[in-house]
Amino acid sequence: MADRLRLGVNIDHVATVRNARGGALPDPVRAAHQAVAAGADGITAHLREDRRHIRDADMARLATELTKPLNFEMAATEEMIALAQRLKPHAACLVPEKREERTTEGGLDVVGQHNMLAPQIVRLREAGCRVSLFIEADEAPIAMAAKLGAPVVELHTGTWCHAVADGHHDKARAEFARLAKGAAFAASLGIEVHAGHGLDFDTARQLAAVPDFAEFNIGHFLMGEAIFVGLDAAIGQMRQAMDEGRAAG
Repeated sequence: MADRLRLGVNIDHVATVRNARGGALPDPVRAAHQAVAAGADGITAHLREDRRHIRDADMARLATELTKPLNFEMAATEEMIALAQRLKPHAACLVPEKREERTTEGGLDVVGQHNMLAPQIVRLREAGCRVSLFIEADEAPIAMAAKLGAPVVELHTGTWCHAVADGHHDKARAEFARLAKGAAFAASLGIEVHAGHGLDFDTARQLAAVPDFAEFNIGHFLMGEAIFVGLDAAIGQMRQAMDEGRAAG
């Protein structure tokens, strides 16, 4: 059972706003520092192949300036592996990536791609990165993550969050049960369990009651909420929601 649930703040969409107009502002690295000051336990940034939000220079600054762990989300490509080897972030989270998607649509196919992923994971671990795999909460990919030697998995919560938002109660209950079962199975294999995608205050509070989760990574919702209340307040409210859920669980 994980004790205090950690909050990783994803700052990608500060860069999305910046890139909409070009130039240097708003600065996602400044947002990362503010998130840490507000209580974030780490910072997540996804350097996509098309550089639609985070840029190479952002990653370089984050790697050198942050006082909390940097979680480098990336596709398992030669370019990204080489960059992680050079920057040596605390963690490297391998995610699926398609150019036409607006955001990550599901978990990485670790079962079908295990032969390709195995040497990439070795390279990341040799570079000192704590490897995480963003996967679905099902037995087969979790078991494969253990076989591949990944110390961390991040379970995709998007399907559950969408079901909650759309009022599909039966599907939401089934998806919550799948997440809880998957987290317990991963923990039983000695894997640290994270969660992310689509979480808001209410869903984070609910999921925090599942004792096997150690960390949530949340970005889009927090950046949207920060427009109205400020980043400090948004992170503070998320921290409170997670703590309430963990205490209730």
